[in-house]
Amino acid sequence: MKVLRIFFPILVLHVAAMIYAQDDQSGFISIDCGIPQGSHYTDNSTGINYVSDYGFIDAGVTQDIQAIQNNNLRVLNTIRSFPENKRNCYTLRPQNGKNNRYLIRAIFYYDESRGEPPQFDLFIGADYWATVTQMYHELIHLASSDYIHVCLVNTDQGVPFITALELRLLNITMYEEYQSPSLILQARYSLATNEMIRYKDDKFDRIWYYYKVNKSVHTSDTVSLKSFTEEQVPLKVMSTAMLPIDNNSILQLNYTGTVKDYFDLIVYLHFAEVEMLQSNQKREFNIYINHVWTGRFSPSTNITTVKAYTYSNSSFFELIRLVRTSNSTLPPILNAVEVYKLKQFQQNQTDDQDAAAILSTKSTYGLTKLNWQGDPCVPQENVWVGLNCNYDASRAARIVSLNLSSRGLIGEIATALANLTMIESLDLSYNKLTGNVPNFLAQLNNLRILNLVGNNFTRPLPAELLEKSKKGSLSLSTDEEGIDEEKSSCLKGSCRNNNNKIVVILAPIIGGIVVLSIIVLIVIQMKRKALIKKEELFIPSKQRFTYSEVVSITNNFQNEIGRGGFGSVFRGSVGNNQVAVKMLSESSSQGYKEFQTEVKLLIKIHHTNITSLVGYCDDRNHKGIIYEFMANGNLGDHLFDGSATVLSWERRLQIGCDAAEGLAYLHHGCRPPIVHRDVKPSNILLNEGFHAKLADFGLSRAFATEDATHITSIKVAGTLGYLDPEYHATTRLTEKSDVYSFGVLLLELITSRRVISEGVNIVQWVKSQHEVGNVETIIDSRLDGRFDIKTAETVVETAIACVSPKSIKRPTMNDVVMDLKHCLRAERTRQSESMSLNFETMSDLIPR
Repeated sequence: MKVLRIFFPILVLHVAAMIYAQDDQSGFISIDCGIPQGSHYTDNSTGINYVSDYGFIDAGVTQDIQAIQNNNLRVLNTIRSFPENKRNCYTLRPQNGKNNRYLIRAIFYYDESRGEPPQFDLFIGADYWATVTQMYHELIHLASSDYIHVCLVNTDQGVPFITALELRLLNITMYEEYQSPSLILQARYSLATNEMIRYKDDKFDRIWYYYKVNKSVHTSDTVSLKSFTEEQVPLKVMSTAMLPIDNNSILQLNYTGTVKDYFDLIVYLHFAEVEMLQSNQKREFNIYINHVWTGRFSPSTNITTVKAYTYSNSSFFELIRLVRTSNSTLPPILNAVEVYKLKQFQQNQTDDQDAAAILSTKSTYGLTKLNWQGDPCVPQENVWVGLNCNYDASRAARIVSLNLSSRGLIGEIATALANLTMIESLDLSYNKLTGNVPNFLAQLNNLRILNLVGNNFTRPLPAELLEKSKKGSLSLSTDEEGIDEEKSSCLKGSCRNNNNKIVVILAPIIGGIVVLSIIVLIVIQMKRKALIKKEELFIPSKQRFTYSEVVSITNNFQNEIGRGGFGSVFRGSVGNNQVAVKMLSESSSQGYKEFQTEVKLLIKIHHTNITSLVGYCDDRNHKGIIYEFMANGNLGDHLFDGSATVLSWERRLQIGCDAAEGLAYLHHGCRPPIVHRDVKPSNILLNEGFHAKLADFGLSRAFATEDATHITSIKVAGTLGYLDPEYHATTRLTEKSDVYSFGVLLLELITSRRVISEGVNIVQWVKSQHEVGNVETIIDSRLDGRFDIKTAETVVETAIACVSPKSIKRPTMNDVVMDLKHCLRAERTRQSESMSLNFETMSDLIPR
C-alpha cells in the first residue's frame, strides 16, 4: 500500500498526460466566423475548441443564420460577409511559426436552392489559391513566414462570405515528397467505411470522406494495425479496405471530373493487409496510375504502407487501377486514397520583423479604419495606406516609409517602430502624441526623414537625434524648426534666469542688435528680390523635377487626358507608378500664385482622400504639378451628359463619404485649418476602385491661426453655383463656405443633375421637390428604385442642411461624415441581408 501511495500520483499524472496528448489542440487555430467577440465553445461532436474571428480580421458584416438547429453543426450557424472592399484578409499567426507544414481549411456553407451562390477568389497572401465553388477548400502549406494571410477577393460575382477557418499543425515530415511547398486537396477518401472520419480519430483533423463501395473487408479482432508511414493515417481509416466486385482481378477508381487546366497531381495510396492470410494465400498486384505502370506491390500484415505518385493531368482520366498478378491468390485491396494538386506559391511576403512591428503599431494605436489587412507590402497593388516598401525578388519586402500624419494617434511613440530597421521616412505629424521622443529613433540607421510636427512631446529631444539633424544625416521636422533645442526648451519655460541685473544690462544691447538685424534682413531681401525672377518657386523638397524630366515622364506629352483653364493634363509614369502631370499654360487663369499655393499645400498635407503630390516642376517658363494617377477621372465624367456609367447608390454614398472625409481633414485635422474654396465634381477624382480624392487646391486658403474664425478675402473666389452666398455677400470665408459647396456637390451626386439645368438651380429644385415629399423623384431615375428610401431621405436632408443660406445653420464636415457613414453602413447591411445565405443540411458532406 505504501508503494501504491507513492506511485499513484505519478500514475495519475501519466494518464492525464496521455489523455492530453490525445486531445492536444495546441497546434490548432479554429475560427467560427461571425460569432460574438470574445465568445468560444467546444463542438459537441468533434471536441474541437472554436473561437470568434474578432482579432483575426477588422472588416466584414456578421450574420446569425441559424441554418440548422443542431448542436453538432453549430459552426454553420454564423457567417461573416464582406460587402465592403475588394480584398479582405484573415491574419493567422500559428505559435510554431514559419518553416512548418500546416493544414489550412476554409469552409463556405451555402444553400444553392435559394439561387446562384456568390463566386469569389481565395488567396494565400498574394498567391491565388482557388475560386470558391464548394463548401470546403483545403490546403497543405509549408509556411515561409510567421504570418499566414487568408484573403477573400471580390470578383464582382456576389458578396464574398466565409463560415469557418481552420489551421492544423502537421509533422514537418508529412507530405514532403517531391518538396512541393503546397498541396491543394482534390480528394481524400477512407475506402469501405460508412462514416466521415476526422478529429479525434485523426489527431491532425484531416477529414476523410467515405467512399461507397459494393465490397469491402475489415480487420478481425486479432489484428492491430501499426502505422509506420509519415502520413500517420488513423487506425480507423486503415482498418477497412476496398475489394473488387465479385473477386474480380481488377480494382479501379476513376476521377470523374473534367479539369479545365493542366497541372501536376500527387496521389497517395494507403495500403494495409487487414486479413489473416493463410500460408497458401498471397496478395500481390500491379499499380497503374493514369494507364502508366508504377510497379508491383504486396501489402504487409499489420503495417501501413503509403505509395506516392505524381503525374500531369489530362482533361479526363482514369485515376487508379490495381491488377492482380498471376502469382496472387487474392484480389487487390486499397484502404485509403488522397489526391492533391501541387502548387508552387511565390510566397512573396513582408519581412517577419517588419510585419510584427507594423501589426503591433496598428494594435497600439487602434488603426482599424485604414483597412490595414493582409500582408503590409504584398501584393504591391494592395500595399497598406501610408506605407512604402522596397521589393527585392530574392528577399522579403521591407518597409521603407511610414506616414501616419493626422491619424489621431494618442499616447507615446510605439516602441515597435524600433524594429522597422530599414525605414527611411517616418511621418508622425499632427497627432496627439505625448511623452519623450524615444532615443531608438536615432538608432535607425536608414532613417533620413522624421516629421514630429503638431504633437505634444516632452522637451528636450534626444541629443543624439539633434546631432544627426545638425550633421545633415537626418531631416528632422519639429514644432521649433530652426530653433536651437536648448533655446526652445527655455521658450517652453523649462529654464529660468534669475539674474535680473544681467537682464537689465543686456536688454538694450539685445534690442539694438535685433533692430540692426531687421534692417540688414530687409536690405538683403530687397536685393534678393531684385536678382531673382518673379516666377521662381522656392520650396525645399526632394519632389522637384526639371522640365526635361517631365518631358521624359510624359513621353514628350503624348498622352493628353484632360484640358482646362489652367492648361493640359498628361498621363505619364515615375518609376513603376502611373502619374498625371498638369502643365500650367502661360495664359492660365489659375495663375502662378495658385500654382505656388497648391504645391506648398500638397507638400504639407497627406490624407487618403486627398490627391497625393508626386512632385512639381518650376523650371523658368515651365510650371507643372505631378499627381498620383486616378484611373476613373473626375466625378463629373460619371454623372452628367449621357455618361455611360450609372453609379450605384452604394457607390454614390461611398464617394460622398470619401469627399466629406477629405474636407473634414482640411477643416479639423490641419493646423491651422484650410478651406478648399472650389469644391465641385470636376475636382473630385476617382481611382480604379471609385474611391474619391479631393484635387485642385490652387484657390485654397489657410487660416492665419488655429483660433481664427474666418478669413477676410479682398476678392471672392470659387465657381458659380457652388459659391456660398454668405461668403459672396460678406467676403468672410469660413469652413462653412466649403460645407455649402459640398452640399451642392452632394445634390448633384444623388440626382445626376448639373448645378444649373435648364436655367434652374439644383438647390431650388431639390427643395421644391422635398417640400412636397417627392424624395423618390429627387434620386437619379436611372437607379430604377435600387436604393433604400430611408437612407435617401437622410442624404437629401443632409444636403439641404449643407446649403442653408445662413452658415450658422449648416453642419460641420465632421457631422456630415457621420451622417453619410451611417447611410453607407445601412445600405451595405441592406445588401448583405438581401444576399441569399440561408443554408440546408448536406449530410454526406458535413463533418460529424
